[in-house]
Amino acid sequence: MNNLPMNTPHATRFAPHGKPRLSSGLLRVTALSAALFATVGCSFIPTYERPAAPVAGSFAADSATGAAANATAAATDDIAWQDFFKDARLKRLIELSLQNNRDLRIAVLAIEQTRAQYNVRRADEMPTLNAGITGSRGPVASGAINSSYTAGLSVTAYELDFFGRVRALSQAAQAQVLGSEEARKTVQISLIAAVANTYLSLLANDELLRVTRESLATRQESLRLTQLKFDNEAASKLELSQAQSLLEGAKAAFAQTTRLRAQDENTLTLLVGQPLPADLPAGLAITAQGMLPDLPAGVPSELLARRPDIRQAEQQLLANNANIGAARAAFFPRIALTGSAGVVSNDLDTLFSNGTSAWTFVPQLLLPIFDYGRNQANLESAKVARDIAVAQYEKAIQTGFREVADALVGRATLGEQLRAQNAQMAAEKTRMDLTDLRFKHGASNAFDVLDAQRSLFAAQQAAVLVQAQQVQNLVTLYKVLGGGWK
Repeated sequence: MNNLPMNTPHATRFAPHGKPRLSSGLLRVTALSAALFATVGCSFIPTYERPAAPVAGSFAADSATGAAANATAAATDDIAWQDFFKDARLKRLIELSLQNNRDLRIAVLAIEQTRAQYNVRRADEMPTLNAGITGSRGPVASGAINSSYTAGLSVTAYELDFFGRVRALSQAAQAQVLGSEEARKTVQISLIAAVANTYLSLLANDELLRVTRESLATRQESLRLTQLKFDNEAASKLELSQAQSLLEGAKAAFAQTTRLRAQDENTLTLLVGQPLPADLPAGLAITAQGMLPDLPAGVPSELLARRPDIRQAEQQLLANNANIGAARAAFFPRIALTGSAGVVSNDLDTLFSNGTSAWTFVPQLLLPIFDYGRNQANLESAKVARDIAVAQYEKAIQTGFREVADALVGRATLGEQLRAQNAQMAAEKTRMDLTDLRFKHGASNAFDVLDAQRSLFAAQQAAVLVQAQQVQNLVTLYKVLGGGWK
């Protein structure tokens, strides 16, 4: 691009008796610039229209129960996490994570960084005033030494934003700031949900360890009795081997659950951002968490106001939309003003006492003529970036819709699954008791007892896991509905 300067040489005036004098031409130029800025200033940012949500108008009703998934209660984001969770131990862990988690800290610092960048853009809208003192000494043709000293204030290359380029860049930076704030909220929601789900997984593993210990004791006793019968030729080698197999299976399950519990503790330590304190308050069992069971789902359009990740995607769209305005403005002339006012003297000692007042005024107009398609390419790039942001915004909505729909399906079905699983566990417990009684009276063989033990243990494990899934699903539903960041 060839930038052609305005056909006006820079003006420098020296006033007699040390007083500055502004020429009538300079006054006219200044007045004209102010009027032009007031009347011609415009924006080339495209008019923003929020894209339509590419999802259904409502969440599907639960076909199994006939209960509608949409609710009309208060918004989920109005339910603070302190009110949603009832476990004092879990609340303390969440508090510690919000204070110490490094991912959340990074998100907060990112806000400060983008805010600083926005302030830089805001500063570009105002002239920059500098103070300076310069001096020079050198020989002239006569052989004498010439000295010159200048002190004053200057404004360098202040752009008159007639076509809104600087304002567009400032708006884009502002949208980035707002987007980073929404990103921080998203990280906070995810952190709270991760701490809660990991804590619930730990409680579930505690319950599995309890069930496994009971099964180990039962299977050790069965092996002892089977071994005694085998020694007295009242049981077969097959029965003895099966009893040994079931005992080793329980030991393997105990080792696996112990490992998973330790990993849950390690994950909690990472999420909390510090070693877990020894003075944590007492917690509740996984069956007594007492979370809100009826979270208001609302309609998909309400996710636009609830979920910070969707609002972040929209702010990115707004930023890219503003960048189009800046790219369009680059096709038009750019007018910059440079000026200074101060005093000049041949003697440094008398610079401020006897110096001559001086000023300079240098307007410059830069008009793009030939840039080999650079501005056009920048505009096309900005438009493509806007289109990408639209697709990302729509994807965020679709992802949110799917996450909420999945959680709603879980809420509608996990309760019935848990009820059926508990009923099965109770039936297997009754079967186990009756089979053991028959075995002790010689009415059943060892195979029946061992099979009943295996079935009961499996039913107990399944019940614990479904219980954990149910409470974790409530946490997930709370998260995907946009709760937890207040």
